[in-house]
Amino acid sequence: MINVLFCGNDGVFDGFLTGALSLMKRSDRREPFHFMIFTMDVTRLDPRFTPLSSDHAALFRKVIEGYHPDNFLTVYDVSDLYDAQFKGCPNEGAYCSPYTLIRLLADLVDGIPDKFLYLDADVLFNRDVHLLYDTDLTGYEYAAGRDHYGKYLIYPNYINAGVLLFNMREARKSGLFGKAREELRKKKLLFADQSALIRATTKRKVLPQRFNDQKFLHKHTVVRHFSKRLFWLPYPHTENIKQWQVEKVHRVFRYHAFDDILNEYLQITGNKDDCKIKEE
Repeated sequence: MINVLFCGNDGVFDGFLTGALSLMKRSDRREPFHFMIFTMDVTRLDPRFTPLSSDHAALFRKVIEGYHPDNFLTVYDVSDLYDAQFKGCPNEGAYCSPYTLIRLLADLVDGIPDKFLYLDADVLFNRDVHLLYDTDLTGYEYAAGRDHYGKYLIYPNYINAGVLLFNMREARKSGLFGKAREELRKKKLLFADQSALIRATTKRKVLPQRFNDQKFLHKHTVVRHFSKRLFWLPYPHTENIKQWQVEKVHRVFRYHAFDDILNEYLQITGNKDDCKIKEE
């Protein structure tokens, strides 16, 4: 069983769905997936911050069960846990959204497996998940790839928290999540959850860039992370192109390696590519 965790509101359902499709379509084995989604209602902060809808959850279940009868989805509403741990904290207005914080509640949620893969909603798998998931985590709290820009600007092994393979036994033993939550409650951090996780880490395994490629797509790339990226032409600027913006993926990145995934996503949802960034 491959255990995968997504976190977010209903606005990033397109990311959950495309990410799941990429995992299932790129896997060479007939092994079932357990997809977990942490979601919550924080409309007190923003009217767009609504939990994953029941209709979207039902559609997600239907799609994944079509790939394997033993695939299943567990949706966790962590609204109460979030309020107890983070309501009013200095990082509630995080650089992305409060949904970036809720993966740090994993040790407080019943039924979380000893090993799971956390994924941001803006990632696609280009190769088999087992190349990442089968990583030996003995003695490590988690494994993560370097941050493309942070490894130059901050320090060489600065990690990106958008793809994290967790060893929950080791994380519980070290108190990783509790320490990270305490960091978030103490003061405002530059990258909120990512900064807190790094500060709380006792021992991690740093993975090659191909397991979280935030800028390029190579044949050896396992995970392509569609995070905000710097472009030099026609002038220096950043763009935040997500994988469900199919027209931009073709026109700007000139990617067609994911067409089977994105075409199925469009058929399932009936979406027209409106090039709008969904709220996280």
